Amino acid sequence: MTDVVPSQNQQSNPEPEEPTATSSESEQAEPGLLEGAATSRTRRRRGPEKKRSFWKELPILIVTALVLTILIQTFLARVYVIPSESMEMTLIGCDGCTDDRVLVDKLTYNFADVKPGDVIVFKAPDNWDKSEFQAQQSSNPIIRGFENFASAISLYPPNEYDLIKRVIAVGGQTVQCCDNNRVVVDGKPLNEPYIYWRTDYPPTQMTFGPVKVPDGKLWVMGDNRNNSDDSRLQGHGDLLAGAVPVANVIGKARVVVLPPSRWGGVTTVDPQAQASALHAPAWQEGLPAGVGLAAAFPTLWVGRRIRRKMFGLFARGDR
Repeated sequence: MTDVVPSQNQQSNPEPEEPTATSSESEQAEPGLLEGAATSRTRRRRGPEKKRSFWKELPILIVTALVLTILIQTFLARVYVIPSESMEMTLIGCDGCTDDRVLVDKLTYNFADVKPGDVIVFKAPDNWDKSEFQAQQSSNPIIRGFENFASAISLYPPNEYDLIKRVIAVGGQTVQCCDNNRVVVDGKPLNEPYIYWRTDYPPTQMTFGPVKVPDGKLWVMGDNRNNSDDSRLQGHGDLLAGAVPVANVIGKARVVVLPPSRWGGVTTVDPQAQASALHAPAWQEGLPAGVGLAAAFPTLWVGRRIRRKMFGLFARGDR
């Protein structure tokens, strides 16, 4: 029997080794890794990025909040002070009491017409004597500038030429008084449940008219009917001059926001029997509410972001 023995001359063939890359080749093959390592080392040397301090960010947030407030009050809504007694008891404003502050909607009349019964804020025409309310402004120009700025953000009474009354008749209608102590529009006596009579004056309405309200103008009167300088008196004998141009209307009073004891809506009561013919179409009535609702979401979102940022800044400031 022959044993089979491997030949001594036969050499084993080991598997070929993979070539080893040089340092230059390694750098070319993995540039991303090298760059990442360099960046990491740089960050370790520099340390973490510092956040801006509380006192640096606070002025930015304050300016942002003021800008948003001015924009909202210029284009959407604004709070007005009621300083006179002419709209009592719907709105309170008198010496020795807490004047009402009402939220005035500036958006509605971009989509709908002013209607009888609306309580509106308007810029008094140039021919009005503007004596119903005079703002007590300082004679110092610097202080007066601060007062004007505070007025822009509703922290100070508005300009004395901005008044509030109720719309009684619109352009093209004929208004006069009286029929059994009631105002008459187009021959029909009005139903005015909101009228208030000042107790120390006779409970009677002033006789006037008839006067046909010019197109593009409004006949306005105060709810405190025997104590209101309104369209009846402002013409100084020329009743047509007492009408208010529609272009002067700033907005519609919606809500009493202060004092808390008088929170509530400012109700529109149309005193005219033919009110249905004067209403805007249903789609126009709903459009301002829809636009206002849509605009509310981004406003609330921005406000929430600012509140969160402010909370974070105050938390860091406490530490």
